[in-house]
Amino acid sequence: MPELPDITVYVEAIAERTAGRKLEKIRVANPFLLRSVDPPLGETFGKRVEGVSRLGKRIVVGLEDDLYLVLHLMIAGRLHWTDCGVKPPGRKGLAYFDFERGTLMLTEAGSTRRASLFVVRGTSALAEHDPGGLDPTSASPETFKTRLVSENRTLKRALTDPRLFSGIGNAYSDEILHRARLSPTALTSRLDESAIVRLHDATRQVLAEWTERLRIEAADAFPEKVTAFRPEMAVHGRYKKPCPVCSSPVQRIAYASNEANYCPTCQTGGKLLADRALSRLMHEDWPKTLEEMEETKRR
Repeated sequence: MPELPDITVYVEAIAERTAGRKLEKIRVANPFLLRSVDPPLGETFGKRVEGVSRLGKRIVVGLEDDLYLVLHLMIAGRLHWTDCGVKPPGRKGLAYFDFERGTLMLTEAGSTRRASLFVVRGTSALAEHDPGGLDPTSASPETFKTRLVSENRTLKRALTDPRLFSGIGNAYSDEILHRARLSPTALTSRLDESAIVRLHDATRQVLAEWTERLRIEAADAFPEKVTAFRPEMAVHGRYKKPCPVCSSPVQRIAYASNEANYCPTCQTGGKLLADRALSRLMHEDWPKTLEEMEETKRR
């Protein structure tokens, strides 16, 4: 799922190409995309773009007459900038936003359609789409701490809860926790002051660094390589590959449809976190440290 750095670069690219220009029409190729009925979609046609912004992991296009398009890409939704009147690219194409000098195309990979588009009028209606998470890029250390410890959660779940923090998902939470040298399963209620400071600093650093990296990668072009898996990442998507800091093999734990990637040497004092499914199966045979895991492999 595109997260804060990806969405920020999308927003900047869309604003650069559409600000002050008319949205001529929207061609919806899949009826499941549009999740609102009032105001009608046609009311946005011919309206000028007054601004483009991020709302959590959503992209908001502000139009004349207090109208807003709220677009949530979910996991597999992606945006592309093409020439006007582009023909639909098969089943992946969900919608085409035709502007005066180009078309913003929304596609979604796979067969499950999760991306959504809402048309709303007024800031109060727009606010209903805001999960309420704190912007981690601008939060002061005190505000960050207050939000972090407001509920007793594991760090992985706290960082990815959109009600607590805005725009952080599975990928960048892994990177943040690795930078902060903290376990994804550590409880927020048990963090000392130094750990919270490290987490605050790591959150701002990782998000800022990746946003700038993606800006440079896109250069003057529209961002097309939006993915949660990048070879330059420290731990996310790098299971069994060497940690860039200590060279220990990156480990992971799976839960529900997500997973947490971490370095046991840098983040958990050498201990392996128990994967629920495998630990139930193996019981006492589940290795507790990297050394035990290597010994198991040699048997």
